[in-house]
Amino acid sequence: MTVTRTDRPAFEPAAGQDVDSDLYLLDELLDEQARDVRDRVRAFVDRDLLPVINGYWERAEFPFELVPKLAALNIAGGTITGHGCPGLSRIASSTAAAELARGDGSINTFFGVHSGLAMGSIDMLGSEEQKQRWLPAMATMEKIGAFALTEPGHGSDSVSLETSARREGNEYVLNGSKRWIGNASFADVVIIYARDEADGAVKAFVMEKDADGRHPAGYMAEVITGKMGKRAVLQPDIVIEDLRIPAANRLENCNSFKDVNKVLAATRGGVAWEALGHAEAAYEIAVAYAKQRVQFGRPIAGFQLVQNKLANMLAQLTAVKLTCFRLNELGDAGQMTGPMASMAKMFAARQGRWICQEARDIMGGNGLLLENHVARHLTDMEVVFTYEGTDSMQSLILGRHITGLSAFA
Repeated sequence: MTVTRTDRPAFEPAAGQDVDSDLYLLDELLDEQARDVRDRVRAFVDRDLLPVINGYWERAEFPFELVPKLAALNIAGGTITGHGCPGLSRIASSTAAAELARGDGSINTFFGVHSGLAMGSIDMLGSEEQKQRWLPAMATMEKIGAFALTEPGHGSDSVSLETSARREGNEYVLNGSKRWIGNASFADVVIIYARDEADGAVKAFVMEKDADGRHPAGYMAEVITGKMGKRAVLQPDIVIEDLRIPAANRLENCNSFKDVNKVLAATRGGVAWEALGHAEAAYEIAVAYAKQRVQFGRPIAGFQLVQNKLANMLAQLTAVKLTCFRLNELGDAGQMTGPMASMAKMFAARQGRWICQEARDIMGGNGLLLENHVARHLTDMEVVFTYEGTDSMQSLILGRHITGLSAFA
């Protein structure tokens, strides 16, 4: 009797690594540093991340075992120079984000929150002394950061945040709540945005763990459960009750929500690169699968409908990549604007999600299995479609630029 093995996948998704998705040869525009970063991050993804991430994702646990290996890549802090940060070129930092997302969205979010939002807040809004206090240990990932802006009642309208800060001598007393705050259940450094009762302005405060490695009294984080995407990154609800933070921990150069927007604008383009990474992974896995999957006596890659899907996926993937590269060029030239970043995020997230959907469809029922990775990229793209400014909000920011009229407050 012949026994058919059913305990292993019929398709090996690693084969997707050999598929060429760069039809317009855009990778030839990468500088030497970006190519080096790409190769190092991709090696980390293939060697360390992909073999373990599905288990963590399914259990909704964070893979702390990967943090030292991620730290060893020396990319935390991205384009920040000095204070132990790598001072990467914009294209090198963006390439790192795409490569991490190509592996897994949860790890990319963990890293983006730490390196982009938390370290970025300190770099853009902190004094020189404050940068020296926190950035070196964050650059080596000895200390992990979190960014606490979104609240239960204020997502898209985060400008209306209600968390309050009251000065009492050499301390500020904070009260309020936050939601969807990545890393905040274990982070050593949490940037909390609150409205100063003295002048009504939004300001930034750095909360630190104490000498025993515990969060101070008045800070309670409960990890959100039941997520359909980004399951391996921990994103808590936070309750803040009479939390005391030294006045010296207020970031000196954050005095209004306009200052907060500087950080958000700087990271929004990075979300487009993340969408690119998810889309590239899904496309390449779909191509490899179509070449291997045999139905009706031949590989499904030879069927017209499948080739039509793959051709349109590659066209949209190329358009997303062109958008990302051009946005970086504008950033390097000092010409990038908020509407430019919004359009990139809106377009990349929308097309990235569609590419992942098409990849899942090509793979049929096998596309639903974690072992083939596309299901994880698809559900993670649902998160990318929403966070750091929803698709609708990006369209309204762009619409305001087009018409000169604001459709929201």
